[in-house]
Amino acid sequence: MAKGDQFYYENFAECSALAKKAANYLVECFESYDPDCIETMIEKMHSFEHSADLKKHEMNRALTKAFVTPVDREDLDMLSHQLDTVLDLLEEALQKLYVYNIRTIEPAAVEYAKYLVKGCDLVYEIMAEFENFKKSKKLHALIVACNDVEEECDKLYLTTLRELTKNSTDVLTTISWYKVYDCLEACADACEHVSECVESIVMKNT
Repeated sequence: MAKGDQFYYENFAECSALAKKAANYLVECFESYDPDCIETMIEKMHSFEHSADLKKHEMNRALTKAFVTPVDREDLDMLSHQLDTVLDLLEEALQKLYVYNIRTIEPAAVEYAKYLVKGCDLVYEIMAEFENFKKSKKLHALIVACNDVEEECDKLYLTTLRELTKNSTDVLTTISWYKVYDCLEACADACEHVSECVESIVMKNT
């Protein structure tokens, strides 16, 4: 591997490590939720998201200047964007609690956040293995596992929204939780998109 290529893989690994931290923090916030501390929670979550933004800007600058990249620069840019989206959506989940003045956390939301931890853990493992994609024996299994987590999230999303609708007593609360679950589902999708992006790069370059 060319020395300059290491930058790209390290950048992705660092971004995925931030996503992993942010997902774990989301679970922590949900499990010990205090609505009066939501602004502090958002501020800490933003620190993860902001750090990821800085990594994305570093990637953009490197891709702009690079004469040769380890794989197509468009693919590297797409992967960087997908990783950034995971962080954006983890932050947005907390922001929605603030916007809709949610006072208590639904048990299903905690379960969902724990699935996101699994998804982000797998994204982290995928990124750690990515630089070896031409000879890796683990990468395909990690991508499949990430897709499996997203499927579990899909099932939870459907059952949760159905229960939410069946048991609805307050329209505003119901709509608010719809928005939160939509955001959590989008985050699960974003993790899968990272794995799919890596899979596409592997197919094009092996």
